Amino acid sequence: MTPTDYRPCVGIMLVNEAGQAFVGRRIDNKEGDWWQMPQGGVDEGEDLTEAALRELAEETGITADKISVIARLEEAIRYDLPEELIGTLWGGRFRGQEQTWFLARFSGTEEDVDLEAHDPPEFCEFRWIDPEHLPEMIIPFKKRVYRAVLEGFRELV
Repeated sequence: MTPTDYRPCVGIMLVNEAGQAFVGRRIDNKEGDWWQMPQGGVDEGEDLTEAALRELAEETGITADKISVIARLEEAIRYDLPEELIGTLWGGRFRGQEQTWFLARFSGTEEDVDLEAHDPPEFCEFRWIDPEHLPEMIIPFKKRVYRAVLEGFRELV
């Protein structure tokens, strides 16, 4: 049986004062040098904004007092996993994710970033990049998502 459901997920496009976006290099990179913005699953009954703040803290160590949430995309963005991954990730329950994206401004310093804040860590390194480069850095099956996020937040960055 092929899963038909989409995993509820949130993502944060975190930008610094210079308008650069935070990306982390995934620690589980096996086939490529993929970087991504903080994102993760939503617990049952969890508020989406709270989920985004939780995921940001878990993946980056950045706490809510170091950011300002600026916007949220009106529409969630769905993506399907490649066929070879459907049924293998997330306990085989989902065929992809439905992501709600937030834009937030970072007001902290590099010392506020702690990639080992959660065990196990998700990222092994991070950098700030020009947002226009985001679609080039993400794993190919998520490029459409990153283009939509970039388009949705471009005027606010």
